[in-house]
Amino acid sequence: MSFVESEERIALRKAVAELGAKYGNEYFLAKAKSGEKATELWEEAGKLGYLGVAVPEEYGGGGGGIGDLAAVCEELAAAGCPLLLMVVSPAICATVIARFGTEEQKSKWLPGFADGTLKMAFAITEPDAGSNSHQLKTHVRRDGDDWILKGAKTFISGIDEVDAVLVVAIQKTGPVLVVVPTNAEGFTWHQIEMDLVAPEKQFTLFFDDVRLPSDAVVGSPDQGLQQVFAGLNPERIMGASMATGSARLAISKAVTYAQQRKVWENPIGSHQGLAHPLAKIHIEIELARLMTQKAAALYDSGRDKDAGEAANMAKYAAGEAIAAAVDQAIQTHGGNGLTAEFGLASMLGMSRLSRIAPVSREMVLNFVAQNSLKLPRSY
Repeated sequence: MSFVESEERIALRKAVAELGAKYGNEYFLAKAKSGEKATELWEEAGKLGYLGVAVPEEYGGGGGGIGDLAAVCEELAAAGCPLLLMVVSPAICATVIARFGTEEQKSKWLPGFADGTLKMAFAITEPDAGSNSHQLKTHVRRDGDDWILKGAKTFISGIDEVDAVLVVAIQKTGPVLVVVPTNAEGFTWHQIEMDLVAPEKQFTLFFDDVRLPSDAVVGSPDQGLQQVFAGLNPERIMGASMATGSARLAISKAVTYAQQRKVWENPIGSHQGLAHPLAKIHIEIELARLMTQKAAALYDSGRDKDAGEAANMAKYAAGEAIAAAVDQAIQTHGGNGLTAEFGLASMLGMSRLSRIAPVSREMVLNFVAQNSLKLPRSY
C-alpha cells in the first residue's frame, strides 16, 4: 500500500475542492439556517460524476473505490460543505446494493446513485437498541410473495429529501436489508428537533405493516449480516473523511486569523501558546487522514476484517481531531470565534457529533480493546 495517493486521486481532490470553493461555507450555512437543502451543490456534484466515483462503470459510475468517494467527501467538507447524505446514500446504500443486490436491483438503483439523481437513507438505530444492534425489534415477515415490515427507527438522516430508505430489519433467520420507498403506505416519520446547524434533518421512522414487493429485500435474505458489515465500514470511513475535512477548515480559519490578528505589534500566531496547539492539532488531523486512507485501501482490496479495525480507529481519531480543531479555532479567535462572521460556533455541534455517530468513541474503544488487544469483553 502506498502512502502517497495516485495522480488520479490527487486530481480528483483538486477538482472537487474547486467545486466546493464555488459554493463555500457561506452558501452552506445560509441553506442550513434557512431550513433549505444544499440541492444545487448536490446536483452539480452528481452531474460531474463525483457522487458516483465508487459506483461500478457498467452502471454509469466511475468504477473507483470507497477511497475515492471519501476524498470527495473530505474536500467538500474542507470547503465548508459537509454533505452528510454522502456518508449514507452513495457510501452505505450504493455499496451494499453493488455488492449484494440482484442484477435487477443493481440496474434499478445504481445509475441513480452514479449521477446523484437518487438519494437513499439508511436506517439501523432504534429507540430501545442504540448501539446494541442485537436488540433490534423492527421485523419483516413473508406474506405470500410480499414482505410485511413493522417497527420503528430513530436518528435517521434526510428522510425528507430521499427517494427510499434501506432498513435493517429482523426475520426468523437473522437480519435482512429492505428497500422502502418513502411514499410506501404505512410508512410515516416525525422530525426530531435538533440544535445542529445542518441542511440534513433527523427523524424517527414508523413502519405500520408496510407491504413491500418480493424484490424489496436486497439480494439473498440470508446475507443480511454480511450486508450490514459491508455498509458499516464505508460509513466509518466516510464519517472520518467528513470530520477531517471539517477539521482542516477550522484550522485553516484559525491559522489565517493567527497570522493577521496583531496584539502588541506582533501576530498572535507568533506566540507558542497559540502556535503549538494549532501545530499539534494539524499533526492529529494528518494522522487521522492517514488512518482513513489505510482503512479505505484495505476495504477496497477486499480485506473486510482488517478494514473494520482500521475504519474504527480512523473514525475515533477523526472525531477527536475535529472536536479539538473547532475548540482551538474558537479559542484562537477569542470573542470573534462566537460571531456569525467567522462561522466557527456553528461548527460546534457537528464537531461533537463526530465523537458520537455513526459509532461512539466509547464503542470504538470497546471494539479495539476486545478485537485488537484481545481483552475480555466489557459489555
